[in-house]
Amino acid sequence: MIVTTAPKPSDRAAAQAERLALELSAKPMLRRNLSVRKLVQMSGDGRLIVVTENEVRYYEEQSDSPLYFHPSMAFVRVKRLRKGESDPLIALSGCQAGDHVVDCTAGFASDSLVFSYAAGESGRVDAIESEAVICAIVREGLAAYRSTLEDVDAAMRRIRMIYGNHMDYLKSLPDRSVDIVYFDPMFRQPVHESSSMEPLRTVANMNELSEQSVAEAVRVARKTVLMKEHQASGEFARLGFERRHVNTSKIAYGVIQIGK
Repeated sequence: MIVTTAPKPSDRAAAQAERLALELSAKPMLRRNLSVRKLVQMSGDGRLIVVTENEVRYYEEQSDSPLYFHPSMAFVRVKRLRKGESDPLIALSGCQAGDHVVDCTAGFASDSLVFSYAAGESGRVDAIESEAVICAIVREGLAAYRSTLEDVDAAMRRIRMIYGNHMDYLKSLPDRSVDIVYFDPMFRQPVHESSSMEPLRTVANMNELSEQSVAEAVRVARKTVLMKEHQASGEFARLGFERRHVNTSKIAYGVIQIGK
């Protein structure tokens, strides 16, 4: 994998590229006048990261679209929360100000952002991501992305992206030490209308959620354990979740209430 910059990078962007290359064990390379396609071909494994002044983009030879951080629908959902409207994830989890949430499958951190806004300045969201490239790109995006709303940007900055396996992280936590544990594994049955997920599918961890992970989540949670899946999925029954449908949607949430 190669890490490079835009053709005329600032000192900040150049330093960021060097840092990411070291972190990801990639080859740093000056951009010069080389095209993205040429750099992908030169990379050896068909992978390229480009640091621009505004974002970090990841390219793969077999993908037509680059991967980069954007809050997407999470921004719309948080704006609804700002207006006092409800969000099914927040309602089902019982998330409130001051809660500690562990998002075990962070991905683009969309749900982490919704949790972070709901948990507020006194809350905490730990977002675990098992794929190093995704973790790095999303972490950099959360730190730099600027929307039109300062409180939403502050919620992004509060998310703590952690590279690692969620099972290992959960095992490291004491009993009843967090409020909410959340899982959003890549769906066994994709929702094809969700085109924003397609670039992620090429690098995401596609492993199914294990019963052991759910057991660890139940051990450490004080309030709820949740999972998002396709509404027709058999994963809810397999893993012991009570399925809760979301109106006008092809997704559903599974809920385990702790102590009930």
